[in-house]
Amino acid sequence: MARDPDDLLPLTPAMFHVLMCLADGDCHGYRILREVPARTGGRVELSTGTLYGIIKRLLDDGLVTEVPAGSERRRAYRLTAFGRAVAKAEAARLSEMVAAARQSGLLPAARKGRA
Repeated sequence: MARDPDDLLPLTPAMFHVLMCLADGDCHGYRILREVPARTGGRVELSTGTLYGIIKRLLDDGLVTEVPAGSERRRAYRLTAFGRAVAKAEAARLSEMVAAARQSGLLPAARKGRA
C-alpha cells in the first residue's frame, strides 16, 4: 500500500528547509548547515544536533537515504521519491496558506506574473 505524503504534514520549517536543500541534489551535513542560512538570509540556522536529529527522523520516515560521500567520515544524503512527494505536498500546503492570507488581506495581492 502506497504511503500518503499528507500523513507527514505539516513539516517543521527546519525539516522543510533540509528537504529543499536535498531537492537540489545530494548533500552532506556540513553543506546543509551552510545552505539553510544562505537560502533564508540567515533567518533559519540549524545547530549540528538539530540537523542530525532531523536527518535521523527523515531517514526513519524514508524521506532521505544515505549515499557514499567520498570519505568514511563524511555522510551524504539523498531525497527519496517519497521524500520529494512529501516536500512537494508541504510546498503546496504552504502555497495554499499564502493564497488564503492574500485573500483575507493579511498579505498584499500577488503581482501579475508572480505567485
